[in-house]
Amino acid sequence: MDFDEIGQMLELMHRHGLVEFELERDGARVRLRKPERAPAVPAPPPPGDVSAARTETDLTVVQAPILGTFYRASGPEASPFVSVGDVVRTGDVLCIIEAMKLMNEIKSDCDGEVVEAFIESGQPVQYGERLFTIRTHV
Repeated sequence: MDFDEIGQMLELMHRHGLVEFELERDGARVRLRKPERAPAVPAPPPPGDVSAARTETDLTVVQAPILGTFYRASGPEASPFVSVGDVVRTGDVLCIIEAMKLMNEIKSDCDGEVVEAFIESGQPVQYGERLFTIRTHV
């Protein structure tokens, strides 16, 4: 493999939105992976009438920062860290993602109410996959 072929692999990753790419050919192996980025947190809405209807801007989607196995609780018999309807604060643990035998706590980046959970415990998750939706301004 030469640098032109690696450049073509990078272009392929970019064009198809791939996070990771691996190729083995003729005894040579190349593995490419995009760096992990923290999910973006939307800017707070402008001040206004408190009685105004809630909008989509009040929702924050928590995405998987890594790929691995999703767990809603610390163990099989333990209660889930959060459930739909729970109020969370910044820094509260929402779930765990196991990657390469390491347990990674996924914490809330905002205060709010959990309004949706997308993944069942024990299921694999991909980088950027939606885990929870949190309504801010509760």
